[in-house]
Amino acid sequence: MELKAPHYHFYEPSLGHGLPHDPFNAIVGPRPIGWISTRDANGVANLAPYSFFNAFNYTPPIVGFSSIGSKDSLLNIRETGLFGWNLTTRSLAHQMNTSSASTPKEIDEFKLAGLSSLSGRVVDVPLVEKSPVRFECRCTQIIQLKKIDGDAVQTWLVLGEVVGVHIDKTLLRDGVYDTAAAHPVLRGGGMADYFEISSDAHFQMHRPRYPGSA
Repeated sequence: MELKAPHYHFYEPSLGHGLPHDPFNAIVGPRPIGWISTRDANGVANLAPYSFFNAFNYTPPIVGFSSIGSKDSLLNIRETGLFGWNLTTRSLAHQMNTSSASTPKEIDEFKLAGLSSLSGRVVDVPLVEKSPVRFECRCTQIIQLKKIDGDAVQTWLVLGEVVGVHIDKTLLRDGVYDTAAAHPVLRGGGMADYFEISSDAHFQMHRPRYPGSA
């Protein structure tokens, strides 16, 4: 039986969404920003934000981002096997946006955005000095995405194991990381939508435990 739901807008993505703007990014959001820092084999630094980013494993910690198109970050990681992630906060939002500009490969986005960098302690990657949380990562996999029919998509998922973590001590309250205190910025939908996490939006739910469960 065909589902009749006139109060729902239904579409098949392959046939188009029929709306003024594709809602996919807005529905799957807000999303953490993958502010990825790399260095090429010649030592030129690169810094770029990716809206498809997240964490994928606890132990070892693994993060990943998708490069839609073969961009400089992807090329640099292929060359060196290394990358950094830098937390985007409200105070760094404009610099993050500046670093999103499409520039020639020889341009250093740290300088373009007026940001100072520092070197990783475990791996040789440039990191955003002002970012209150930074990850040093070694690439574990680069996976080209595919469609249902098996055809390759010009998008690559880059996964990396976090081998070094930098946390501003002011964000640790009795040893517990305070997410809202950093004022992280998340990517929304639309052409320019972002969201900031604040303590006003905080609530707790503990995972239920059932008798006999581990």
